[in-house]
Amino acid sequence: MRKRKSGRKFGREKDQRNALMTHLAGALIANGKIRTTEAKARELRPYVERLITKARKGNLATRRDLGRSLTPRQVKVLVDDIAPKFTSRPGGYTRIIKLPSRKSDGAKQAIIELL
Repeated sequence: MRKRKSGRKFGREKDQRNALMTHLAGALIANGKIRTTEAKARELRPYVERLITKARKGNLATRRDLGRSLTPRQVKVLVDDIAPKFTSRPGGYTRIIKLPSRKSDGAKQAIIELL
């Protein structure tokens, strides 16, 4: 039984799940919005919002901390371009828009985008 365990496993091991979230977050930061499955979008939302909240400080320590999971270019875009837009906003930096199911396997699709 699940017993209130948080997070989805996506049929992957821990390091693979971490890599998946890191790459999805990097793509979202680079492009502004991405199309993925609804489950991945729901799992990605708190991950990205934590990164943006951290990036709002914009000091060297936060840049180095963000650099542990993102590329230098993604850190620069996040801290210099994206985070200043959300300085007055207390949270809720992303939006999930549901799409019709994928034809091949019937997976629920969604677009996750930055506001």
